[in-house]
Amino acid sequence: MSSLSVPRSSLCRAALAAAAFAALPAAAQQYPAKVVRVIVPFAPGGGSDISARRFSAKLTQVLGQQFVVDNRGGAAGLIGMELTAKAPPDGYTIMIMSGSFSATSATHKPAFDPINSIVAVAEFGITPFVLTVHPVIPAKSIKELVALGRAKPGDLTYANTGIGGMTHLATEYFNTVAKIKMVGVPYKSTGAGMADILSGQVPIIVGSLLPVVPHLKSNKLRALGVTTLKRWYSLPEVPAIAETFPGFDVVLWFGAMTPRGTPQPIIERLNGALNDILKMDDVKTSLDHEGMQATGGSPAAFGKRIRDDYERWVKLVKEANIVIK
Repeated sequence: MSSLSVPRSSLCRAALAAAAFAALPAAAQQYPAKVVRVIVPFAPGGGSDISARRFSAKLTQVLGQQFVVDNRGGAAGLIGMELTAKAPPDGYTIMIMSGSFSATSATHKPAFDPINSIVAVAEFGITPFVLTVHPVIPAKSIKELVALGRAKPGDLTYANTGIGGMTHLATEYFNTVAKIKMVGVPYKSTGAGMADILSGQVPIIVGSLLPVVPHLKSNKLRALGVTTLKRWYSLPEVPAIAETFPGFDVVLWFGAMTPRGTPQPIIERLNGALNDILKMDDVKTSLDHEGMQATGGSPAAFGKRIRDDYERWVKLVKEANIVIK
């Protein structure tokens, strides 16, 4: 075979892809034919915004049209979620968000139905939360923290990113399975609460990976457990909470969604492009550096994760008697 020859398997795949594309409706074949708006329901700088900017730039490169980020923060993400839900379902408005979507949908009472008016396109990746304590907390394991919490009910305080947010719900889930009562102190973001965490004033947080890892490395904070079912690849020395409480599992996912009614061929085109992007070496390297496991997969699989999370948080809110004001 000549060095310029193309493997037959590659030709077959290309032919199948071309045939599948030719079978799509004209609108999907031409998509995207203009700028695509990418709503982020949070302010710049957070995990959803970072993901949105990374994947928007790659979608622009792969699909040949501009994907422009539009930050619409406020009301725990509901402002951006509502804009997405009410946008024309033509593929020219998508939303990039985290697992906060399911949490907010379960804990708030918006004037629209997020779960049934916004549909999944593709999941980018998942990352754990880390149950982290300041050294003023003498506990060096999950079991020791639980013993401390049971000995002093209501004395332990933890930081969260707002009532009904992911860090709040993840910690209340821990409270429930551990049968303890740590008291939440809300902040606007993990970054906003970090000064109090580092001073030991509010010495506990179930926080996302990126903001806490630098402080773990400097020994200013101590990690007691990750919230995934198994130990996380980038923190192999930190036990999973599930090692103490089997089945404990909370992951923070990131992904793209679009208004319900968007033509399925367009959703599939976006899904295919995003799955291809996740295979790019520079994207894999960036996600790995951030401690995020690239996932990808079908819209159906991502939609199931969104709904499963939503149902879990609805159940927790009832069981823990969480009141959202």
